[in-house]
Amino acid sequence: MNDTILNDTVSLPLAESFYSLQGEGCHNGKAAFFIRLAGCDVCCSFCDSKTAWNVKRSVNTPVTQIVDKVMKTAADTVIVTGGEPSMYNLQPLCRLLKENGKACFIETAGNHPLTGEWDWICLSPKLNSPPLVENLRQASELKVVIQHPADFEWAEENAAMTSGCLLFLQPEWSVHETVIPYIIDYIKQHTHWILSLQMHKYAGIE
Repeated sequence: MNDTILNDTVSLPLAESFYSLQGEGCHNGKAAFFIRLAGCDVCCSFCDSKTAWNVKRSVNTPVTQIVDKVMKTAADTVIVTGGEPSMYNLQPLCRLLKENGKACFIETAGNHPLTGEWDWICLSPKLNSPPLVENLRQASELKVVIQHPADFEWAEENAAMTSGCLLFLQPEWSVHETVIPYIIDYIKQHTHWILSLQMHKYAGIE
């Protein structure tokens, strides 16, 4: 995927952008403007944004145009997601957003060095492309997707490399009814973890 990493720091491969509510993790329910970048080298089987994997289906969009769209909403928080946003140089985007008074959040698997200035880093580690330790150390929250009980060991391995961030366990949506009881029991025995549910899917929010 190296050929998808942009050298042009003033544009990014935009899959979609929209104003909505955060549906997961620490900021569940918070209004935010979402910038979804295309291109991914993690490609999880359970991904709910597979349409963003193919960078060729995105629109190479100037950062100024992206921020202009943000400024037409009441959003004070911008969440950059993907795909895998850490593939790209996000410093110009963050700089322009901050110049306009916006808080910058990122959702990432953390498998590339992070660029940009972030007010909140949500790191969701994936077994097939593990995060860099330096990114785990920077994480504000660790959000581990649980498909089956064996994933708890993977969650603990990553949590051990963080530096006091919030720790979330989130059921994979296609099996959420099956795994939620396991997660609840696990959290009751390992109280450093918090349950994260995909509120936007329950509420029918984009």
